[in-house]
Amino acid sequence: MDGDFRSSFVREPGSLRNHPALVLNADYRPLSYYPLSLWPWQEAIKAAVLDRVDVVAEYDKVVRSPSREIRIPSVVVLKDFVKPQKRVAFTRFNLFLRDEFSCQYCGTRGDLTFDHVVPRARGGITSWENVVAACSRCNLKKGSKSLRQAGMSLCRAPRRPGAEELRDIGRKFPPNLLHETWIDFLYWDAELEA
Repeated sequence: MDGDFRSSFVREPGSLRNHPALVLNADYRPLSYYPLSLWPWQEAIKAAVLDRVDVVAEYDKVVRSPSREIRIPSVVVLKDFVKPQKRVAFTRFNLFLRDEFSCQYCGTRGDLTFDHVVPRARGGITSWENVVAACSRCNLKKGSKSLRQAGMSLCRAPRRPGAEELRDIGRKFPPNLLHETWIDFLYWDAELEA
C-alpha cells in the first residue's frame, strides 16, 4: 500500500479538522490571546466528557459514537482556574510580540530577526534589555557596530515586558480564524469607545 495505511481506516471528515475550541480560564478570559488558546475538537470533547470544562458554545456539527451524538464545542471554560504566569519567558516569539512584529530601527514588518543593541562582540548580553526585533536589512547595516557608529536609533528602548503587557499587545493581532461564538469572549473586557 502507498502512503500511511492507517489513513484508509480513519473516518474523520476533513471539515471536522477545522473546528477548534476556544479555551477560556475559569474567569472566562482566554488562557492566551496570541497565540490564541485553542484546542482541537477532539481535546474539547474529551475534556467535556471527563467533566474538566463547561461547554459554553457549540458548532452546528456533531460527532457520533455507537451510543452518543455530541455537538462539537466551540467555546469551553476550564472548571479549575489556571493561575497566569507573572514571569515572561525570553523567547524569540515573545520578543517579536513585545516589539509588535516590527523592526525597532526602521519600523517595517516582516523578514524579522533579532539584534543585540550592544553587540555581543563588544560584551553585550542576550537579555530583554539588549535584544530587539530587526529586519534583515537593518541588522546587516548595524552589524557589530554601536548605534552611534552605525548612525541608527531605536524606535523604543528594549525592556522586560510584563505578562499583562504582552497579553494586551497580543490582543492587537487577532488570529486568521475567528468563529462568531468567540467574539464575546475575546473582547468583553476591552475599553468601550465614547
